Amino acid sequence: MSGPIRPIRWRRGELLLLEQRSLPFKEEWVRCNTVEKVARAIEVMTVRGAPAIGITAAYGVALAGIKAKAGSFSAFRREVGRALLRLRRTRPTAVNLFWALDRMAAKLEGLVDVPPGARAATLEKEALAIHREDEALCRSLGQHGARLLKGRRNILTHCNTGSLATGGEGTALAAIALAARKDRRLHVWVDETRPYLQGARLTAYEVARAGIPFHLITDNMAASLMANGKVDAVIVGADRIISNGDTANKIGTYALAVLARAHRIPFYVSAPTTTLDLTKRNGRQIVIEQRDPKEVTHPQGNAVTRGDYPVHNPAFDVTPGKLVTAIILETGVCRPPYGPSLRRALALAARKR
Repeated sequence: MSGPIRPIRWRRGELLLLEQRSLPFKEEWVRCNTVEKVARAIEVMTVRGAPAIGITAAYGVALAGIKAKAGSFSAFRREVGRALLRLRRTRPTAVNLFWALDRMAAKLEGLVDVPPGARAATLEKEALAIHREDEALCRSLGQHGARLLKGRRNILTHCNTGSLATGGEGTALAAIALAARKDRRLHVWVDETRPYLQGARLTAYEVARAGIPFHLITDNMAASLMANGKVDAVIVGADRIISNGDTANKIGTYALAVLARAHRIPFYVSAPTTTLDLTKRNGRQIVIEQRDPKEVTHPQGNAVTRGDYPVHNPAFDVTPGKLVTAIILETGVCRPPYGPSLRRALALAARKR
């Protein structure tokens, strides 16, 4: 099996991002040497996946520090503060983005007594730390998730949750990869994930590269597979998890959770604690990003219908916590009731940092 892909690279004050819109046909790299280029890379989904978005945004703040011309701390803070505001406006649903930016903002505020020549280096060091920490989180997520998948032959996953979406080996896909190393008979059903096709383009690319047996399916094939006993577990990632276990993830996730419950199949969510948002009571409070209608009418630039038709294109849906069998975090596996178990997990993660 090949090692994980590293889609985010920091090189001497410049951010390099693997252009995920070109996969699986070619590997291209995008150079981001301004905050605006970083912001646009997030918006147009050159980089995507909640943890990867957070890491990229952190490097965007570091880049702002390097580019800052100010001598006084107040002027430096204003310049970097503008970058923080721009990056906050990129995508609204994934909480990792705001977690990373809040952390970088806190580091910025602590620079008041730091010499001007060391300010940018301090921000850069913090962004690098966020990236390294996510690598470690992925390892833990993989280990906890693989234990839940032990003995299960056919795993269904949705969207992309591997190294392309994170700073390490992934969230849900890390569990699948580790379970596959221990049991070569493991097989993956890769949901196409319409309309942006992250499963068809990215997850299939990753599992094929890793040598894991798989079949690509369209999203509407899942029910038939489950009815015929060909799915033993469903495991997905998350962009935001609320205190009651309600989970925002790629559109189509909710449907899979309903199907899994109807067929008595375990439905697992895997994500780092940076994806937890315990400030909200339920999933109705999550802002759902609306994407370009052309993603539906012209997927990958190819017209499948008329471009003047009205289109509804939410990027995410919310799966009620009552449909989630377990939530896999780097601190361990949480089960219902999710309010107490998620609070304990978040407190444990905070003590470990």
